[in-house]
Amino acid sequence: MAVRKVKIDSMDFDISYEIFNKDKNIDLIILHGWGSNKEVMKSAFLKFMPNFRHIYIDMPGFGKSSNDYSLTTNLYFNIIDRFLKDLGAKKDIVIGHSFGGKVALLLRPKLLVLLSSAGIVAKKPFKVRAKITLFKALKPLFGDRFYKLFATKDVEGMSKNMYETLKNVVDEDFSSLFKSYDKESLIFWGREDKTTPLESGKKIASLMKGSLFFEMEGDHYFFLKNAKEISKKIEEKVLDAHL
Repeated sequence: MAVRKVKIDSMDFDISYEIFNKDKNIDLIILHGWGSNKEVMKSAFLKFMPNFRHIYIDMPGFGKSSNDYSLTTNLYFNIIDRFLKDLGAKKDIVIGHSFGGKVALLLRPKLLVLLSSAGIVAKKPFKVRAKITLFKALKPLFGDRFYKLFATKDVEGMSKNMYETLKNVVDEDFSSLFKSYDKESLIFWGREDKTTPLESGKKIASLMKGSLFFEMEGDHYFFLKNAKEISKKIEEKVLDAHL
């Protein structure tokens, strides 16, 4: 494991990362989802795609990467983009799971690979909408003192700034960005995904003209059991695209 310092808009970050197959010429950048880390992604993909240089990154606030700020998805993009430039990495292939899919999209790689990506806003259940309404009503009276009572499981054990970050990124509609993406893309989705429903994946695929869409067995972390097949599809696409 290595750590590289990144500075963006007077904010400092220590980014934890690992590189494998260092002698290869095609860079494969792998971004995890919210609440996850590079170890999860390594457990899925490290033993596959041996002809690519694998770069696994802990995004700020996750794994062993630092974050003391309230961030937006665009700031995550700026941080990772700067990190890759400083590292001298090429954006040949970028895999993004869930929240990482939005960051991967903004990086505009030669080949974009989405795994149950976030970015399509689904209507929330009544219970969740009621909880949000109550929090907004109480906030003028109590400020953010009771934010942990209203925080989702995605932010359990995290700092207040990461809760603020979650609020910044959770309901972003990336539909127009998906639609305007004009490079090669592969989209993979778990049929039983409850976090980012299958319908969201189908919508993304309809917006991204020329993309290839694959449904697979499993939930939001379907790729853990389907990494071999996903890797094969990526390798085939890279050969076709002559990256």
